[in-house]
Amino acid sequence: MKFCSNCASPVSLSVPPGDHLPRFVCANCGTIHYENPRIIAGCVIEHEGKILLCKRAIEPRHGFWTIPAGFMENGESVQQAAAREAMEEALAHVRIGSLLAVVNVLRAHQVHIMFRATLTQPSFGIGPESLESQLYAEAEIPWPELAFLSVEFALRRYLDDRAKGREQLHFRDIDWRDGKPVMTDGDSQ
Repeated sequence: MKFCSNCASPVSLSVPPGDHLPRFVCANCGTIHYENPRIIAGCVIEHEGKILLCKRAIEPRHGFWTIPAGFMENGESVQQAAAREAMEEALAHVRIGSLLAVVNVLRAHQVHIMFRATLTQPSFGIGPESLESQLYAEAEIPWPELAFLSVEFALRRYLDDRAKGREQLHFRDIDWRDGKPVMTDGDSQ
């Protein structure tokens, strides 16, 4: 950030009085510009025992498979965001179920919130952000071609829970050190 969104004056990075982290502060009007994590909402969609995946038509990770997920918009709930992303990426009408996973992607300043979901209609398609969409049986999931570690985590926990007949909430932190992911699981509930 270079300029204040309040008065258009230059900002500088400093620790405001009473704070403990550096923030962009406007020297002219005193506005403190907080940068907070972005929320990604998504869902693992099941239909007749298969999982709906989309092949990404956009960066990052163009050409890799993912569950429908994306940035939450102002004015919508996390569940609404997950359902909207399913429609945008896979033309899928879904019923959002229980919360599956919360993944803190620390380096990207994101929180990925994943739900369980089912198709409300037995149809889906290819949205503008997808190259393909397909239902996969568990044994067919293209694990090496998944776009994101958070998606792999959510899918594996979903399938494990399904096999054990339960619906737990799972947590994970993903960070990078020396160019390699460092993952820490939280408690499942």
